[in-house]
Amino acid sequence: MFNIAFIAHDRKKDEMVNFVIAYENVFDGHQLYSTGTTGMRIMEHTQLKIHRYLSGPLGGDQQIGAMVAQNDMDLIIFLRDPLMAQPHEPDISALLRICDVQGIPVATNIATAEILVKALDRGDFAWRELVHKYKPEAL
Repeated sequence: MFNIAFIAHDRKKDEMVNFVIAYENVFDGHQLYSTGTTGMRIMEHTQLKIHRYLSGPLGGDQQIGAMVAQNDMDLIIFLRDPLMAQPHEPDISALLRICDVQGIPVATNIATAEILVKALDRGDFAWRELVHKYKPEAL
Protein backbone atom coordinates (compact mmCIF):
# COMPACT_ATOMS: atom_id res chain seq x y z
CA MET A 1 0.00 0.00 0.00
CA PHE A 2 1.36 3.40 -0.99
CA ASN A 3 0.52 6.99 -0.08
CA ILE A 4 -0.73 8.90 -3.12
CA ALA A 5 -1.75 12.57 -3.31
CA PHE A 6 -4.01 14.32 -5.81
CA ILE A 7 -3.81 18.06 -6.43
CA ALA A 8 -5.47 19.91 -9.32
CA HIS A 9 -5.79 23.56 -10.17
CA ASP A 10 -9.33 24.78 -10.82
CA ARG A 11 -9.30 24.38 -14.59
CA LYS A 12 -7.78 20.88 -14.23
CA LYS A 13 -10.22 19.44 -11.67
CA ASP A 14 -12.53 17.81 -14.26
CA GLU A 15 -9.50 16.23 -15.92
CA MET A 16 -8.32 14.91 -12.54
CA VAL A 17 -11.74 13.45 -11.72
CA ASN A 18 -11.92 11.70 -15.09
CA PHE A 19 -8.38 10.37 -14.65
CA VAL A 20 -9.10 8.96 -11.21
CA ILE A 21 -12.35 7.40 -12.46
CA ALA A 22 -10.38 5.70 -15.23
CA TYR A 23 -7.84 4.27 -12.76
CA GLU A 24 -10.07 3.84 -9.71
CA ASN A 25 -9.23 0.14 -9.52
CA VAL A 26 -5.50 0.97 -9.32
CA PHE A 27 -5.96 3.57 -6.58
CA ASP A 28 -8.27 1.36 -4.51
CA GLY A 29 -6.36 -0.15 -1.60
CA HIS A 30 -3.85 2.69 -1.31
CA GLN A 31 -3.84 5.55 1.19
CA LEU A 32 -5.12 8.57 -0.73
CA TYR A 33 -4.64 12.23 0.11
CA SER A 34 -5.71 15.42 -1.58
CA THR A 35 -6.17 19.11 -1.28
CA GLY A 36 -9.70 20.06 -0.25
CA THR A 37 -11.85 20.65 -3.31
CA THR A 38 -10.00 18.18 -5.51
CA GLY A 39 -10.54 15.41 -2.98
CA MET A 40 -14.21 16.28 -2.54
CA ARG A 41 -14.78 16.19 -6.31
CA ILE A 42 -13.02 12.81 -6.63
CA MET A 43 -15.03 11.31 -3.78
CA GLU A 44 -18.29 12.57 -5.32
CA HIS A 45 -17.55 10.58 -8.50
CA THR A 46 -15.81 7.46 -7.15
CA GLN A 47 -16.01 5.03 -4.26
CA LEU A 48 -12.56 6.05 -3.05
CA LYS A 49 -11.93 7.42 0.43
CA ILE A 50 -9.52 10.33 0.48
CA HIS A 51 -7.97 12.17 3.39
CA ARG A 52 -8.56 15.79 2.47
CA TYR A 53 -6.25 18.58 3.53
CA LEU A 54 -6.95 22.28 3.18
CA SER A 55 -7.43 23.88 -0.21
CA GLY A 56 -4.11 24.53 -1.95
CA PRO A 57 -4.14 28.33 -1.52
CA LEU A 58 -5.02 27.87 2.17
CA GLY A 59 -2.06 25.59 2.90
CA GLY A 60 -3.05 22.18 1.49
CA ASP A 61 0.00 22.08 -0.78
CA GLN A 62 2.18 22.69 2.27
CA GLN A 63 0.42 19.97 4.26
CA ILE A 64 1.15 17.46 1.52
CA GLY A 65 4.67 18.87 1.32
CA ALA A 66 5.12 18.11 5.02
CA MET A 67 4.34 14.45 4.28
CA VAL A 68 6.92 14.52 1.49
CA ALA A 69 9.51 16.08 3.81
CA GLN A 70 8.95 13.20 6.26
CA ASN A 71 9.23 10.72 3.35
CA ASP A 72 5.62 9.67 3.99
CA MET A 73 4.39 10.24 0.42
CA ASP A 74 5.05 7.86 -2.47
CA LEU A 75 3.46 9.55 -5.49
CA ILE A 76 1.88 12.90 -6.27
CA ILE A 77 -0.36 13.64 -9.21
CA PHE A 78 -0.51 17.41 -9.46
CA LEU A 79 -2.37 18.61 -12.54
CA ARG A 80 -1.17 22.18 -12.85
CA ASP A 81 -2.63 24.88 -15.03
CA PRO A 82 0.44 26.38 -16.72
CA LEU A 83 -1.61 29.10 -18.42
CA MET A 84 -3.06 30.62 -15.25
CA ALA A 85 -1.11 32.54 -12.61
CA GLN A 86 -1.57 31.03 -9.16
CA PRO A 87 -1.61 33.25 -6.07
CA HIS A 88 0.17 30.55 -4.05
CA GLU A 89 2.95 29.90 -6.59
CA PRO A 90 5.66 29.93 -3.87
CA ASP A 91 3.88 27.02 -2.14
CA ILE A 92 3.68 25.11 -5.43
CA SER A 93 7.39 25.67 -6.08
CA ALA A 94 8.23 24.55 -2.55
CA LEU A 95 6.20 21.35 -2.98
CA LEU A 96 7.88 20.50 -6.28
CA ARG A 97 11.31 21.29 -4.80
CA ILE A 98 10.81 19.01 -1.76
CA CYS A 99 9.63 16.23 -4.11
CA ASP A 100 12.92 16.59 -5.98
CA VAL A 101 14.91 16.61 -2.73
CA GLN A 102 13.19 13.46 -1.46
CA GLY A 103 13.02 11.71 -4.84
CA ILE A 104 9.22 11.49 -4.83
CA PRO A 105 7.66 10.94 -8.26
CA VAL A 106 5.35 13.79 -9.21
CA ALA A 107 3.29 14.08 -12.37
CA THR A 108 2.25 17.57 -13.43
CA ASN A 109 0.30 16.58 -16.54
CA ILE A 110 -2.00 13.76 -17.58
CA ALA A 111 0.58 12.02 -19.80
CA THR A 112 3.11 11.65 -16.99
CA ALA A 113 0.36 10.74 -14.53
CA GLU A 114 -0.69 7.87 -16.76
CA ILE A 115 2.87 6.55 -17.05
CA LEU A 116 3.32 6.63 -13.26
CA VAL A 117 -0.05 5.01 -12.53
CA LYS A 118 0.63 2.22 -15.03
CA ALA A 119 4.01 1.67 -13.32
CA LEU A 120 2.21 1.55 -9.97
CA ASP A 121 -0.23 -1.01 -11.37
CA ARG A 122 2.65 -3.17 -12.69
CA GLY A 123 4.33 -3.18 -9.29
CA ASP A 124 7.20 -0.92 -10.29
CA PHE A 125 6.96 1.02 -7.03
CA ALA A 126 8.48 -1.78 -4.94
CA TRP A 127 11.53 0.42 -4.34
CA ARG A 128 9.30 2.68 -2.20
CA GLU A 129 8.53 -0.28 0.08
CA LEU A 130 12.26 -0.48 0.83
CA VAL A 131 12.28 3.22 1.65
CA HIS A 132 9.48 2.65 4.17
CA LYS A 133 11.09 -0.48 5.60
CA TYR A 134 14.45 1.18 6.23
CA LYS A 135 13.20 4.67 7.07
CA PRO A 136 15.27 6.02 9.96
CA GLU A 137 13.33 6.90 13.08
CA ALA A 138 12.74 10.58 13.74
CA LEU A 139 15.15 12.17 16.19
